[in-house]
Amino acid sequence: MNESPPLRWRKSSHSNDEGECVEVAALASGTVGVRDSKNPDGPHLTLSRRAFRTLLHQAAARDR
Repeated sequence: MNESPPLRWRKSSHSNDEGECVEVAALASGTVGVRDSKNPDGPHLTLSRRAFRTLLHQAAARDR
């Protein structure tokens, strides 16, 4: 049986102490996983790298 290594989820350095955080992980398929840090065993979004970059750009623009 060939097991995949566990995912390495990372929390943003911009996360706050109030628990409103997301975590990201590089998936074996070359996509990006995004999950709610308060629910690590729950579901996650799977985005292409391009869609993830777009999400980051839109989030940054919203904060301006």
